[in-house]
Amino acid sequence: MFVRGELEKIEHKVLKGERLTRGDGEKLFACNELSWMGALADYVRKKICGDAVYYNVNCHVNLTNICKSRCKFCAFGRNVDDGGAYAMTIDDAIKLVEEASRDPHLSGLHIVSGLHPTWTFENYLAFVEVLHKKFPALHIKGFTGVEIQHFANISGLSVEEVLIRLKTAGLQAIAGGGAEILTDRVRNLLCPKKATAAEWLNVARTAHKLGIKTNASMLYGHIETLSERVEHLIRLRELQDETGGFQTFICFPFLPKNTALEKEIKQTSMWDDLKTMAISRLMLDNFRNIKAYWVMLTVPVAQVALSFGANDIDGTIHRENILHDAGATSPRSLAEDEIIKIIREAGRIPCAIGGNK
Repeated sequence: MFVRGELEKIEHKVLKGERLTRGDGEKLFACNELSWMGALADYVRKKICGDAVYYNVNCHVNLTNICKSRCKFCAFGRNVDDGGAYAMTIDDAIKLVEEASRDPHLSGLHIVSGLHPTWTFENYLAFVEVLHKKFPALHIKGFTGVEIQHFANISGLSVEEVLIRLKTAGLQAIAGGGAEILTDRVRNLLCPKKATAAEWLNVARTAHKLGIKTNASMLYGHIETLSERVEHLIRLRELQDETGGFQTFICFPFLPKNTALEKEIKQTSMWDDLKTMAISRLMLDNFRNIKAYWVMLTVPVAQVALSFGANDIDGTIHRENILHDAGATSPRSLAEDEIIKIIREAGRIPCAIGGNK
């Protein structure tokens, strides 16, 4: 690999295992040498985790789309009296998981939800308790930092107390959503009614202290600047230096359909998606796993992303709702053999995991 000037300096840093700076990240986002960037990210991916690509056989459980936050980038949330609004009962959730359990390889549940205006923390907690008792073999990854902060707000408990109760009920890991862009400017404009950047990071920090692993994400391609993308990655990297508790980082391209931003913002290009994936791998030098989330990227782009730093492609999902409300054109689920085929076609080794990523 050879690129002149400032990019050559970045390349030398990467090949020597040196950490990239904020300025390096900004230069990478300004760079259009996509094949070079992909090759560099792929070099780091192979060095860190070899040719294994992780996936799981999982089921998404979206408890309710009724949400008081109503973020501008969200197409999933509804008011109580809106058409299409729903709130699951515990029996509904059990039925959904029983249906998914027809697959003998089902290993995990992914539970995320809206911030329902009248549900208590006990309502949310009951879902975890019942699902864990009824399906004890399934790994439960549940809720985002935003939801955990909401539970603390409505219960009067501390974030630590909320997490301890969830862990006791059967929660084993926390989902990576809700991070969006970790700057106050972006959050004040797009999602002022939910957890701040500092609160989201505090939830992750507290979870890690309690031995609860979490994921992290970035929702990009809306009103953020490229410098704010870099700032987001650096804040995650700094917390990972402190705690080591993040398992996987997920790049989420913003899907504008049916959101308040639909008329203002166009969907990201494959070029931007692959560039952001590669830069994430290069900047997040202390994250082992970078996920190409096929639901948002589409299967073909996620497959290509495996050569741009990604080593995880998520799971079968069973039934995805949140992102399809925003116009995702990918399937709502994939069979395990399809995921294995996608990974093998990319020249990688499929590795099923027990729901814990």
